[in-house]
Amino acid sequence: MIVADMKMLALAIGIGALLSLSFSARSAMTSNVAVALVRVPQGGIQPEAAVDSHGTLHLLYLAGEPRGGNLFYVRSTDYGRTFSTPIRVNSQEGSAIATGTIRGGQLAVGHGGRVHVVWNGSDGATPRGLVNPASGKAEAPFLYSRSNANGTAFEPQRDLAQRSYGVDGGGSIAADETGGVFAAWHALPVGGRNGEEHRLVWIARSTDDGATFTEEAPAWTEQTGACGCCGVRIFAGPSNILYLLYRSATALTHRDIYMLESTDHGVSFRGSKVQPWEIGACPMTSMSITSTRSDVFGAWETAGQVYFGHVDTKSARIPKPIAAPGDAGTRKHPRLVLNSNGELMFVWTEGTAWSRGGSFAWQVFDSGGNPTAAKGSNSGIPVWSFATPIARPDGSFLVLY
Repeated sequence: MIVADMKMLALAIGIGALLSLSFSARSAMTSNVAVALVRVPQGGIQPEAAVDSHGTLHLLYLAGEPRGGNLFYVRSTDYGRTFSTPIRVNSQEGSAIATGTIRGGQLAVGHGGRVHVVWNGSDGATPRGLVNPASGKAEAPFLYSRSNANGTAFEPQRDLAQRSYGVDGGGSIAADETGGVFAAWHALPVGGRNGEEHRLVWIARSTDDGATFTEEAPAWTEQTGACGCCGVRIFAGPSNILYLLYRSATALTHRDIYMLESTDHGVSFRGSKVQPWEIGACPMTSMSITSTRSDVFGAWETAGQVYFGHVDTKSARIPKPIAAPGDAGTRKHPRLVLNSNGELMFVWTEGTAWSRGGSFAWQVFDSGGNPTAAKGSNSGIPVWSFATPIARPDGSFLVLY
């Protein structure tokens, strides 16, 4: 349940240094793989999680009014059994948005454990974005903030869009081990033509841990367009290679998934089409990317079914998409993670739609990509939300929802 009363939310934030797992957790044991299900603190939604090299779990979520809520950050040193006191990320009250599920916050943990967050600004968020020449009004910004050096607060939010307007869908953030930070989103170019088929995927780069960013530049030279209400996902993988998934809008009906890859810290990308989808509408889909020390996997939705696949890093391709077991229907928002045994946990939502919550399901695959007996489902997805898995060192999994 979303926390709507901000006074009660503020009171909840101050009640202590730790939030116990006991408020809403359950576990399941299937095929010798333990899966713990944990509700996000404070009834939050849209969990985005990352585990750093020291084993600290970093969690971002939204609480409050979906059209103008707040992003909160917590961490856990015991893999989700307890969480730290929440810290608000957005410096302006109510400047984050959850409506549509796609436009919420995303985080990355970079050099020295610094946390980086991006999100689509709400209608009241400042600073405002660039003016849309069609309406004559300043549009919502694409906002960024990072934690301070001590990890005790977040810096004032700032808009990264300097030469693009009409930010929609959901942007993304990645950080590597060298101090590189990379923000990605799709929008229209200033002075360019209107329409989804003319939208570009943009990259803004930082080489100083997010202190400064370059002006954004198009990620790719191919004119594919970008699906207006769909997300973008960027990820810094092994050897600091960047990977990016997005959905095109070529001729408005070719809503295909593309994979991009950069080996020069986001200066240039090469790419390929992963999977086609002919649909004359925006399906509001999101993507996920994860890796081990040597392997990279991506996940996406096509026509109500969710897929994942191993990335061929030599050619920026995902040659063999694997569908989740069962029939396609209303499956959305796939997320995936690998454990220390090479097993992959695939999580997705079912039955969610505009202003409607639903359930989530999961399936564990072995290291060869074959489904195991470890699977399950839960009916607890709130409106505008999804579930996110992480792997624990002992090979078990935790699903935050």
